[in-house]
Amino acid sequence: MGSSAYLVLETGEIFKGEAMGAVAGTVGELVFTTASTGYLEALTDPSYFGQIVVQAFPLIGNSGVISEAFESEKSLLCGYIVSEWCHAPSNFRSEGSLDAFLKSRNIPGICGIDTRALVKTIRENGVMNACFAYSAEDAAKAAAKAKAFRIEKAVENASSSAVAAYGNDDSSRHVVLWNFGTRKSTITELVSRSCKVTVVPYSTTAAEILALKPDGIMLSEGPGDPAENKEIIAQIAELCKSGMPIFGAGLGHQLLALAKGARTIKLHYGHRGANQPVKDTATNLIYITGQNQGYAVTNLPKGASHRFMNANDYTCEGVDYSDIPAFSVQFHPEKYIAAKDDTDIFGRFIAMIDKGVK
Repeated sequence: MGSSAYLVLETGEIFKGEAMGAVAGTVGELVFTTASTGYLEALTDPSYFGQIVVQAFPLIGNSGVISEAFESEKSLLCGYIVSEWCHAPSNFRSEGSLDAFLKSRNIPGICGIDTRALVKTIRENGVMNACFAYSAEDAAKAAAKAKAFRIEKAVENASSSAVAAYGNDDSSRHVVLWNFGTRKSTITELVSRSCKVTVVPYSTTAAEILALKPDGIMLSEGPGDPAENKEIIAQIAELCKSGMPIFGAGLGHQLLALAKGARTIKLHYGHRGANQPVKDTATNLIYITGQNQGYAVTNLPKGASHRFMNANDYTCEGVDYSDIPAFSVQFHPEKYIAAKDDTDIFGRFIAMIDKGVK
């Protein structure tokens, strides 16, 4: 058995467990994901910047660590909570254990906690801050430290610092992916559809993007409060005047809506996991989607309409625009399942691009 560790909520409630990963008195926003698989994707998803992630599924780590599954090279979450982690992973691609991975990324973790009770606390009280401690004395003082925490510069930390190119130069389409914390799978999806992809940092201007002469622009997923990104929102508003096809996903969906005059609200405990039900209002099909979002779009302006709706809380999951060639979704566009479906979210973006190219 490892040494004791404590997760202290800003309310003063304390959960005692066993330390895993790095030993660090880190503070973060406490959220949970309901996914039963994909823990490596969660650990490397930039959208978890500033957050302590609780896995609702009880056993995590049985496949070990597989770098092919990483969504980015960085791990930006502040901590990791599981009920039980697998000490002897079994997978021919495994490169190590979950504990070793967390230590290598300086991410603290706790196992042996009653994660069902912890998730219930978050569901009932909403997302809150929490802090790691390693003695009963430190735990008693940690609530005030947790309460004072605030996520800052989320997009700046999750984005890249330089322009990068993917795909072939002779590809039939050129897409600029504006990186607010993009996932590797987004680039893969675009390249697989014969797109040359130019990934640009968060600080890029609309004029600089248009100077790259793209056929379409994608606004990536990412972390944090979308309304805080005022300069990015202003630049997206300029892009909307260009007539260029625009596709937003996750944070990009929210930023596009804000640029068009909508508002965003913070969700009580967010949409995180691989089993979020979403209704397509155009077809009445229900999608089972993967998501990682803590905010939702509301108060849509004229020229915008709800295309997708969350089947649990009825919040907006996607927007179609009639006044510009643009649409957006809140969920991961490559991760959805429907019983009877011929709709491809990325394919819709490609069709919009091809219409403009022709």
